[in-house]
Amino acid sequence: MHKVRFHLPGIRYNFPLNMFWVSLLKTHPEYFREGVEIASMFGAFPISLWNGGRLCDHDQCDAAYVRNVIKTVNGQKIPVRFTFSNPLLKEEDLKDPFCNFCMKEADNGLNEVIVFSPLLEEYIRRNYPSFPINSSTCKEIRSVDDLNRELEEDYKYVVLDYNLNNQWDLLEGVERKEKLEILVNALCTPACPRRGDHYKNIAKNQKIILENRKRPAGKQVPVIPWQCEYGDKNCIYTIQDYPTFVSPDQIWNEYVPRGISNFKIEGRTANLFSLIETYCFYMLRPEKAGEARLLLYRNLEQAKVISVARPRPSRWP
Repeated sequence: MHKVRFHLPGIRYNFPLNMFWVSLLKTHPEYFREGVEIASMFGAFPISLWNGGRLCDHDQCDAAYVRNVIKTVNGQKIPVRFTFSNPLLKEEDLKDPFCNFCMKEADNGLNEVIVFSPLLEEYIRRNYPSFPINSSTCKEIRSVDDLNRELEEDYKYVVLDYNLNNQWDLLEGVERKEKLEILVNALCTPACPRRGDHYKNIAKNQKIILENRKRPAGKQVPVIPWQCEYGDKNCIYTIQDYPTFVSPDQIWNEYVPRGISNFKIEGRTANLFSLIETYCFYMLRPEKAGEARLLLYRNLEQAKVISVARPRPSRWP
C-alpha cells in the first residue's frame, strides 16, 4: 500500500482540529482513503518574525504554550514544521529571540523548518543542524532544470510551485520525484503575477506589527494595505475550475503512481468550517465523510473554544 502523506496547516489556531484529526485517523482508520498519513503540522507561533506566507498578528504565544504544542504533536511522532519563509530577512533579524527560542524548544531531530531566505537557511544549518530543511514554494521555481537543481540540494522536500501542478509532461522531467511536495488547494488565481509581492507585503507588515509593540500609544505605524486585483477564491468548492487544483482522484491516480507522495494543504488562516470541508474532501472516503463530520461536530464546541482562546502575553522562556 502506498503512503499518501498530508501536511496539515497550523500549529496555533488549527491545533485542536489537527489533533482531533490525528485521533480520528487512529480510532477510525476505516473513514480514511487508502494510505493516508499525517506527515507534519506546519506554521509558526504568533508572532514569529521569521514566519512567511501568512500574516498572524494576534497576541504573542507564551513559552508554556509553545512547549505544550511541540510536546503534544511530537508525542504522536509527527513533526512540527516551522514556516520560516520570510523573504525580507536581514542579518540583524537572525538574532530574533522568540524565533530562536522556538527553534531551541523544537531541536530534537524530529521537527522541521521551511525556508526561503538563503541567509536564514545558512544560519539554521550552522546553529540548528538537527533540523531537516524544506524548500518553500515561495521561491516560485517554475523551470524543470531549476527544480531539478533544487531537488539535488540538501532539502528533505521541495514544495512545488503551484503553477506546475498537473503539468504531466513537465513533471515527467523531474528527477527526484520522491522529494517533491504538492500544494493541492492553492487559492491564488493561477499564474498570479503579484504572488511574490504579497509575500513581501506580509513580511513588511509582520515587522511593523512587532515594532509597534515598542512604540507608545499614538505613535503606532499603520500596516500596509493589500488588495490583489487578480483576486483569490476562498474554499475548496470554488477553486475546482483552476488548472492548478489537485483533486483526490489526481492524487491517487496520477501523483502517487509517479512516486510523489507528499501533499500540502493550504489553510493556516482559513475559516474553521472551510478547513473541515477541505480535510474531509481530501482524506476521507466519500461514503464515510458524513459519519466523520457528525463525530467531529459533536466535539466541535470544545475544539472551537480552545482554538479561539488567546494565549496570554508573557515573557519567555
